[in-house]
Amino acid sequence: MTSPPVGYPTRWEADVALRDGGTAHVRPIRPSDADAVAAFHSRQSEESRYLRFFAPMPRLSERDLTRFTHVDHAERVALVATVGDDIVGIARYDAAPPRPGRPRAAEVAFNISDAHQGRGLGSVLLEHLAAAARERGVQRFTADVLPQNAKMIAVFREAGFEVRQGYSDGVLEVSFAIDPTERSLDVMRAREQRAEARSVTALLSPSSVVVVGASRDVGSVGHRLLADLVTGGFTGALHAVNADAAPGQELLGVPVLRSVRELPGPADLAVVAVPPAAVVGVVGDCAATGVRGLVVVSSGFAETGPDGLALQRELVRIARANGMRVVGPNSFGVLNTDPAVRLNASLAQEMPPAGRFGLFSQSGALALTVLSSVQRRGLGVSTFVSAGNRADVSGNDLMQFWHDDEATAAVGLYLESIGNPRKFSRVARRLARRKPVVVVKSGASGFGVPPGHAVRASRVPFEAVENMLRQAGVIRVENVHQLFDVAQVAVQQPLPQGSRVAVVGNSDALETLAADACVSWGLRVVHGPRSVHPEAGAEEFTDALRAAFADPEVDAVVASWVPPTAAVDAEVAAAVARTAAEGGKTCVTCFLGTRSVSASRVGGAGGGAGGGAGGGADGPEGPGAGEGHVVPSYPTPEDAVRALAAVVRYAHWRRKDPGHLVTPEGVDLHAARAVVEDALAEHPDGVELPRATAVRLLAAVGVAVLPREEVHGVEEALAAAERLGWPLALKTVGEELAGRQDLRGVRLGLTGPDALRTAVAEMRAALGESADTLVVQPMAPLGVPCLVASSEDPLFGPVVRFGVEGDPVDLLGDVGYRIPPLTDVDVADLVRSVKAAPKLFGHRGAPALDVAALEDVVARVSVLADHLPEVAELRLSPVLVAERGAAVLDAVVVLAPPQGRADPDRRTLPL
Repeated sequence: MTSPPVGYPTRWEADVALRDGGTAHVRPIRPSDADAVAAFHSRQSEESRYLRFFAPMPRLSERDLTRFTHVDHAERVALVATVGDDIVGIARYDAAPPRPGRPRAAEVAFNISDAHQGRGLGSVLLEHLAAAARERGVQRFTADVLPQNAKMIAVFREAGFEVRQGYSDGVLEVSFAIDPTERSLDVMRAREQRAEARSVTALLSPSSVVVVGASRDVGSVGHRLLADLVTGGFTGALHAVNADAAPGQELLGVPVLRSVRELPGPADLAVVAVPPAAVVGVVGDCAATGVRGLVVVSSGFAETGPDGLALQRELVRIARANGMRVVGPNSFGVLNTDPAVRLNASLAQEMPPAGRFGLFSQSGALALTVLSSVQRRGLGVSTFVSAGNRADVSGNDLMQFWHDDEATAAVGLYLESIGNPRKFSRVARRLARRKPVVVVKSGASGFGVPPGHAVRASRVPFEAVENMLRQAGVIRVENVHQLFDVAQVAVQQPLPQGSRVAVVGNSDALETLAADACVSWGLRVVHGPRSVHPEAGAEEFTDALRAAFADPEVDAVVASWVPPTAAVDAEVAAAVARTAAEGGKTCVTCFLGTRSVSASRVGGAGGGAGGGAGGGADGPEGPGAGEGHVVPSYPTPEDAVRALAAVVRYAHWRRKDPGHLVTPEGVDLHAARAVVEDALAEHPDGVELPRATAVRLLAAVGVAVLPREEVHGVEEALAAAERLGWPLALKTVGEELAGRQDLRGVRLGLTGPDALRTAVAEMRAALGESADTLVVQPMAPLGVPCLVASSEDPLFGPVVRFGVEGDPVDLLGDVGYRIPPLTDVDVADLVRSVKAAPKLFGHRGAPALDVAALEDVVARVSVLADHLPEVAELRLSPVLVAERGAAVLDAVVVLAPPQGRADPDRRTLPL
């Protein structure tokens, strides 16, 4: 193995969210940091200096500064955390000399600024230092800590590693392996969620807001933003800034200042609407005055080309370096309907009704459509964010926030792209275990990242996106209309306990449409449609509904009603809502012939119907207003059933045991990494591994590949047969013929020399030059051939795929995809997700095969793909699944230098 490079590792730089919602920048130390390190040391208290150096050190000598700031980024590594121009934390390791047969160890030390204690800097630096150390082959950290240094000891103990400790000469000796464990990853992800959620809280629940670019011109964006904040009833302190303002000037009753620097105190949120060239200067002013977050409505950034992209990156760099998160630029704004906040920092002139649905939109242009739909349907909103160019705050951040937000019961996201699918999958899956997540994913023909993000062109087909969303428990819909159809069920109704549906109505035609839709969407209609007479009144209809809700075989009810007259039948609407509330089961309705139908409502104390069928958002109380039980209603039975079916599938996913991360026995990742590093040392630009090396790599993770030998002619074939043993298989090596019995590219069950001679002769006669090189291989038990593969995608990271070989894969593209890390449930679902899966489970009387052995192979491949991003492509084909066991007949492994995953094993904010 060659020595690691000594150059400055730019890839270790990262922005991070801290425990209090602020941000910092982590990077390797530089020789030019000497003065900043000296200043950092001088600001520390005597106690902190003693805890770090075990002796009073009022200042650092030039020799110390040189030693601390000049490192090789391999044997000696140091990272610093900065806020603004100040160093606020330092972490370093010094590697011990290698010891044969022992894990490589390094001694670590940390020093956190007194002024920034309690912000989680120690745990962040530990994560980043451990990731750098693993890259350099270090496997274990040791540290000497004074017993009274409780904070540092807590950082080690609470990180999730298995910490050993001893005591010698008054010093606590700490030691722990730094390979990520399930517990350490859980700890890191939980800290990440809390930090990112708090950074969003600062944006959505500010106690003070400043509008930068406020103007007297009523047609200007700045005026509109200020006006919306005022008329929306923002409960906090409000300020306005306009560079041309006169002393003492007011706008809409708000004092106007000439600069953010003139604010009487720091504002939590700055809403910026100035020309793009002026935005960076405004961000600098906000940094100087302690603003915590930015909503940049201004356009003219990455969407305009390279110059705008450079400006956007500078905007984000300055903001994050100074502890601020950014929504936008080119954002429509943010909303929070909480009565204690009432934040309308957006271009929406009216606040939507308060409710329990959280909304995120990447598209500023579509934000107006989304909010209009909310208003029209009367579906209450808790919070709304338009990300615009999504230069910083993304849907992942909002999902982290909504995870613990008690005001939000379900969330909806309109995504034009998924810039970090690996993290999206992880975060969405965690959130979906608590709340429904409904996603409109546009751009089915391709997926990338919005302007301003590093371009990572994905190579996986769109089916992988669909599979990823299903794996995460996300409800994917086709458009905004369906988004709100599903949201109304998710927010307004209890989750269904199953897929059994009762159809109740007063129209045979509507009931038939509803029943057909149920069958089409995989729901089971119980006892057939339950009809009442077309002229029946509310009492008879209520009796039929009560019978349906009381039926123990019913999980959900679809109710349809055609009013006998053109007038809205408010009595029936009230009966439906009241009966659904009493029944306690999921209910959706369809009231044909009415307009703007969105919900049936039982009012508050009076129990009357407000809005109801036909009232929609135009009714006196409008669906979603006031108190009472809400039942979603739709213009057509098909719309109602489609929304119900989506929630039924989600509820089924949520009830399922999520399983446990697969940890197959006999996996030696250190041995696997050694094989990879040796190969890349010889081929730094990447290489397809020779078969013997690929077999060795797979053996390290417990995947055995059946031996084989390539031969030229009969004599070589016979010699190989004696080494391998009988019976044998004889195959061609060309991709077009290998394994294809129908094209005479394989002969099976050869039991002796004569049979082998005949097979070689026949194959040469039939295939000519294609049979010059043949493969001799021991016979595996007969079974169903499968494909198990993985690839390292620039956008998704590792992707595992599975299919049943032959026409299902080659002609029909019947392949399933999952993103590691996988649980045992994920592995089982992947194998069963393909349409050809019944062939593995005794199809048409055939014996059931050893699916457990197949799943073990899938699990081992997923672990290898998850931990070794250098494995660019791995293909096991075929994997023969027999009644007992699964044999891997061939393997192809391609290595490439790692590109850096978008969701690494340390906390970072996306670039």
